[in-house]
Amino acid sequence: MNCRNCAAEVKLPLVDLGFSPPSNAYLQRSQLCEPEVYYPLRLWVCESCWLVQTEDYNKAEDLFSAEYAYFSSTSRSWLAHARNFAEAVTSRFDLSRNSFVVEIASNDGYLLRNFNDSGIPCLGIEPTLGTAQAAENLGIEVIKDFFTAKLAQNIVKDYGEADLIVGNNVYAHVPDIKDFTFGLKHMLKPSGVISLEFPHVLRMITDCQFDTVYHEHFSYLSLFTVSLIFSNAGLRVFDVEKIGTHGGSLRVFGCHYGDMRVTSPSVESVLAEESSFGLKSARAYVDFQKTAEVARFSILHFLVKEKSLGKRIYAYGAAAKGNTLLNFIGVKQGLIEGVFDAAPSKQGMFLPGSHIPILDSRLIPNVKPDVLLIFPWNIVSELQLELAYVAEWGCKLYRLTPSVLELG
Repeated sequence: MNCRNCAAEVKLPLVDLGFSPPSNAYLQRSQLCEPEVYYPLRLWVCESCWLVQTEDYNKAEDLFSAEYAYFSSTSRSWLAHARNFAEAVTSRFDLSRNSFVVEIASNDGYLLRNFNDSGIPCLGIEPTLGTAQAAENLGIEVIKDFFTAKLAQNIVKDYGEADLIVGNNVYAHVPDIKDFTFGLKHMLKPSGVISLEFPHVLRMITDCQFDTVYHEHFSYLSLFTVSLIFSNAGLRVFDVEKIGTHGGSLRVFGCHYGDMRVTSPSVESVLAEESSFGLKSARAYVDFQKTAEVARFSILHFLVKEKSLGKRIYAYGAAAKGNTLLNFIGVKQGLIEGVFDAAPSKQGMFLPGSHIPILDSRLIPNVKPDVLLIFPWNIVSELQLELAYVAEWGCKLYRLTPSVLELG
């Protein structure tokens, strides 16, 4: 295997989570008796540019189909995050009715609705048809395709260059990160700004966030590596912010390499933190497998113990994190009876691999579980408040990773 960025041979393993189906490949009842495709779920580290990446096996088109069931607007905290971001960049970069904003992986319009409501011209790019349709229902124009350098050139011909390009949690999802970055370069106005958010690989390692590893995530990124990729495309990171989303993410702001913007001290600060931890040496990566294995058996022991006591165990949030976790530790339906979810697009379906049924979250008071596991721990504060009522019948809430934690 060669690095997707610099083409160097990749030899350093980070973690092997065995074999599992894609984390968002939810099943209809009619599919439960059909063969299910499993792929290796392994991460490797390039010791040249330090890009952490999944093992090659298939195409993005196989992962982000028309049936893709993740709708961003399901989370109230994520909607607030998007609204605050839109307000901040509109003010900071003087966006107006004369500006043009493009979002890559615009999903269901969770972000662009804010620019649209302010009268700022915007365009979404989204390959999954269900979410794209939801955005169009809000009056947002969407190109239903994967973003590439070629598509960027076509957009410039048809719409002009962008004042702001936004990509929230998409940079890690693209198999050809170099082509994607050149696309950003092509589409950006000379004075324009790029804003990308992605989970910080430093936090993934320090907090043992092994359940954030999915087939849909092709790359796990540091600021150091992103700066290299940007530089090779004629771009420059001029600012970076640490944000709390998805267990600890970075929001980078980029511009053309020759732009006269002053580079923020925060860029050097984050780079220094990564260097101090050792992200540019093999020592930072060698213990991750062992740590994940310890967590794996600790979680399995907890579930078996609770089940042996006669507890009815359910989960909340049919998230990709939960699917990675369940398939890694080998849990099937029976140990966990069902998973509740607020998204209608998932209700009535079954989790990939484990085949645990997905139930309407409004049924929780009827089912009255004894144990409720929160899979999307990145929004645990939001969900803990929403689910506080389960204490009425003695149900206990738990977050499972990086270790089992009762939420009192």
